[in-house]
Amino acid sequence: MKQASGKSMISFAGGMPNNDLFPLKQIDDIYNSLPEEIKKLCFQYGPTSGYPPLVKSLENYLENKGLAVGNNKILITTGSLQAISIITQEFVNEGDIILTENPSFVGALSVFETFGAEIHSIPIDKDGIDIQALKDKINSLNRTPKFLYVTPNYHNPAGIIYTPERKKELLEVLSGTGIILLEDDAYSDLFFKVKEKHLTRSMKSFGVKDVEIIYTGSFSKILGPGFRLGYMLSSEEIFEKAESVKQAFDACTSNFMQILANEFLAQHKLEPYLEFLRNEYLERKNLLQRHLEAYMPEEITWNEPKGGFYIWLKLPAHIKSTDIFKETVKEGVVFVTGRTFDPASKKDDRLRLSYSNMPKDSIEKGVVILSKAIKRVLENSEVFLK
Repeated sequence: MKQASGKSMISFAGGMPNNDLFPLKQIDDIYNSLPEEIKKLCFQYGPTSGYPPLVKSLENYLENKGLAVGNNKILITTGSLQAISIITQEFVNEGDIILTENPSFVGALSVFETFGAEIHSIPIDKDGIDIQALKDKINSLNRTPKFLYVTPNYHNPAGIIYTPERKKELLEVLSGTGIILLEDDAYSDLFFKVKEKHLTRSMKSFGVKDVEIIYTGSFSKILGPGFRLGYMLSSEEIFEKAESVKQAFDACTSNFMQILANEFLAQHKLEPYLEFLRNEYLERKNLLQRHLEAYMPEEITWNEPKGGFYIWLKLPAHIKSTDIFKETVKEGVVFVTGRTFDPASKKDDRLRLSYSNMPKDSIEKGVVILSKAIKRVLENSEVFLK
């Protein structure tokens, strides 16, 4: 985040919206039109489980996504990372096993390591988690993992979206194992084509009875990270313990931000804003894609994303993204190295480029610098190999 915030940097690092995209006028109008009694509530403590009108608005929002809210309960959290922390504290003792994808969201990995979990990772391909590798891993373990953590929609960092078939196969593998599925869904509203919206359907909405699924979401990518608003949807039994853990963490999430977010939802401002964001991110993705095609050496490959924030470049096995970073940072370009997202911090043949925070007029210059650095590292490695 320090690198991403550097004013003189061209940053492909920040997995966050560009400051110029925030809905400033809408939020100003919302606050200025609030009754005085609601404004007073903004400054007050609230229920640990969340501001009740926001919980209700979220129920409607999630029901529109096909989630069976009536059989579950919503807990508002201080960002979705807090939801992941709460779930980990609820279920994991030091030495317990957690399964993750490889690569995986670095924030979640940090949480799992902090709680002393033993992390086992499963590779992913363009369609989702490797099903055979997942089966083999589960069969090889002498203890049942507490949960499997996945980000199936516009994956961070890989940019992929699980196919419907892969989602079904995943649920079939977990069926009857007692392994909870932790489904992290921060990006599903940021699809580029309406006809592909159905691909974002959450596994929590599939109605599978013999797999416990905890669903987490966030306002960080669709309203603003500074709101620090997330949520989890789980069975009532899991919710009750999670609420106690949440209370010990911070008593309650900011009432101020919850009230503003609730009005944004209740006044039907979210969908028009999301349409604006989708167009903006699609334009940035197209620019990045075009310049990568124009400037990258042929040895570099990637999958073009269907939504979200990220493009995940694959490097030849004999060069490392950390070596490329050392070259580009000297010229004012930063990104996130592949090993950051490897639970073992070893695999370094990838790098993540985020287009969401990037000014459109900086994308080409950044790609040119990056591609030249990659070519230099490739040439040096070939000399070394000879």
